[in-house]
Amino acid sequence: MNLSPQIEQKIKSSFAGQTMMTTFGAALAEISPGAVTITATIPGRCRQQHGFGHAAHTFGLGDSAAGYAALSVMPEQAEVLTSEMKIHLLAPAQGDRIEAVGRVVKPGRRLVIVQAEVFAITGATRTQIALLTGTMVPILPKC
Repeated sequence: MNLSPQIEQKIKSSFAGQTMMTTFGAALAEISPGAVTITATIPGRCRQQHGFGHAAHTFGLGDSAAGYAALSVMPEQAEVLTSEMKIHLLAPAQGDRIEAVGRVVKPGRRLVIVQAEVFAITGATRTQIALLTGTMVPILPKC
């Protein structure tokens, strides 16, 4: 299954409107049906007191990757909102960059179950730092 150009453009436009992703230094790296990858640096303004990337930075990247993965399998007129999201922090966010890989676990008309894996990358070393699981809700325009 290929992603329609309209859905791909919708995801790119939506992402460009997220000022938080700009703050995080994030970019869309890959978009495919049911999967989206977002990459980012760890800006100094997004670090916690020990110098690691803050958990909010990790969560925001994972939530957005999962949300856009969900949007990629929804009807073109739909928008998406997170209903719930759980995060398991597995290791400190330290590295040259962060990569959040969101994917759809189970699509649905009313709920879309998603997952995101978040990695810290330094050179060739890729360490998983978080696992998120959650539920996205399609928001359809009222007819």
